[in-house]
Amino acid sequence: MPVFFVCAGLLGLLAVSLTVSVGRLRMQKKIYLGDGGDPEMLSAIRAHGNFMEYVPLCLALIYFASDYYGYWPVAVASLVLLISRALHAGGLLGFIPLGRTIGAAGTTIILAASSAMCVYAGFTLKQF
Repeated sequence: MPVFFVCAGLLGLLAVSLTVSVGRLRMQKKIYLGDGGDPEMLSAIRAHGNFMEYVPLCLALIYFASDYYGYWPVAVASLVLLISRALHAGGLLGFIPLGRTIGAAGTTIILAASSAMCVYAGFTLKQF
């Protein structure tokens, strides 16, 4: 579980960074609502929005699965999610070529795998 908590904390810091990035651009470009037709603003908004759409659910599913599966599956899923989201944000913001594609694929794999892990655990847990 320590890896999960470290990754969750780092993902939280990445969320703060993406939030600050949007706010900084809004002030710099004087765009206070929407993207103002500015491609850079749109990319920053989507990097932040996409992060907020996927990360909370993935973290919750990984956490739920942790009681059933133990350390290694949870550690691997947490690390892959962290790396995937960093790549995705870097790709959307133009820092990492292919980052968006690789990050989106990694996030989708973790979402599917952690969902399947929870479904399997739910069907195989013994009732007391």
